[in-house]
Amino acid sequence: MQFHDDSDDVDFTRLLEEIPLLYKARAFAESLNANTWFSRLGEPLDPRDRTLARAYLDGLGFPEAEPALLSDWSEAATAAESLDRDPVGWEAEEMLRAGLITRVLERLDEEAVNVALSQVGSKTHDSSRDAVEEAASIDDIEDMELVHAAAGALAQAANGAALVIMAEAEDDDPPHPFLARWRLFARGRWPVGLAGASYNIL
Repeated sequence: MQFHDDSDDVDFTRLLEEIPLLYKARAFAESLNANTWFSRLGEPLDPRDRTLARAYLDGLGFPEAEPALLSDWSEAATAAESLDRDPVGWEAEEMLRAGLITRVLERLDEEAVNVALSQVGSKTHDSSRDAVEEAASIDDIEDMELVHAAAGALAQAANGAALVIMAEAEDDDPPHPFLARWRLFARGRWPVGLAGASYNIL
């Protein structure tokens, strides 16, 4: 005689609930397209850029800050250096990230989350570096530390967007700050980060 373990039902039910979210995370990973990355660096901020920057700043808790255009890589380097001296934006992001992870782990087990984020990471790692190196070569930029910092920022933004999707927050209006930042990257920008009252965007 076989005995039925109720825990099997619980595990199977949870698995069925996880599958749609994992498909969404995979679809996001598959949609990552390097063709537009870093393609509009230094161009004037258009209304959509400003709307996304506003969603990021308000969602992070900095309504007094404003998007600021960086016109070239040299300005981006200066802005990137200021992030170490003024980590307030990073600290706010980490709090948001912790909240997202809590929400995600209510929907998916840790192993599934790690697999999904690894897939996103593998899709962005090499292609983001290639895209930013091509953009930098067009402008004769030889500072590879800065170039790799830009690629790393894009990979981090993709990771954050994937967390938003797995937390089922991608339809929030206004968009979650991590999704807003990712969309800036997808539109060809490099949102370098918050310094003082400026959200610096190349």
